[in-house]
Amino acid sequence: MWGIIPAAGSGTRIQPLAFSKELLPVGSRLENGTERPRAVSEYLVERMLRGGADKIAFVIAPGKFDILQYYGNRLDGADFAYVVQPRPGGLCDALFRAHHLIHPSEPVMIGLPDTVWFPEDALAALPDDRLSFLLFPVDRPELFDAVVTDEAGRVREIRVKHLDAGTRWIWGAFKMPGRVFHDLHALWRGRGERDEYIGTLVNAYIDEGGEAVAVRAGTSYVDVGTVRGYRAAIGLLSRALPEAAE
Repeated sequence: MWGIIPAAGSGTRIQPLAFSKELLPVGSRLENGTERPRAVSEYLVERMLRGGADKIAFVIAPGKFDILQYYGNRLDGADFAYVVQPRPGGLCDALFRAHHLIHPSEPVMIGLPDTVWFPEDALAALPDDRLSFLLFPVDRPELFDAVVTDEAGRVREIRVKHLDAGTRWIWGAFKMPGRVFHDLHALWRGRGERDEYIGTLVNAYIDEGGEAVAVRAGTSYVDVGTVRGYRAAIGLLSRALPEAAE
């Protein structure tokens, strides 16, 4: 199973930094008995590995070689690959840079590297055989992509940074079969590659007869892309993993 991590953004909301925002130290980890700072993206990598991924593809911008240096080609039994997004083009453009790596028969999961969320094993709650979104409750859904569902958990609409979100539940990660990933890629190309956000593309996919489900398995979610979010992440980790935030 592949995990795709879009890491090509410049991180303007939390700059200036002397390194890629995905390597922002948040909490700590033990390495051979020594405590070391932990990059924020490690939380997503860890969750993907727990969710069944054995291959991780980072999509990076030119010059973000520090991510490659940090992770190398293998970690905890998983192989790592790196794909370049030549210029900023939005989340859809970043994700589909990796489409040639994904076999139609192989599941793929996707998450955002500047987030911290719990529980750690929540990705395991998503089915492998359909497009499925992992949902989290937040206080300000208008800042995220809110997911409107029916009573059976089918996705009706994704409201991208919409003032009238209509729900507290947002997506924090998602999974799908490789064939669905390729269907979305073809739809994106057919729409002139104009979709910047995955939400608008999925809405078009549903309008054309596609199906997506949502699972409310998430309990807490923090976007670490701002200084305020960074402080919130430290607070979340101090409550959930006291030793990780010290």
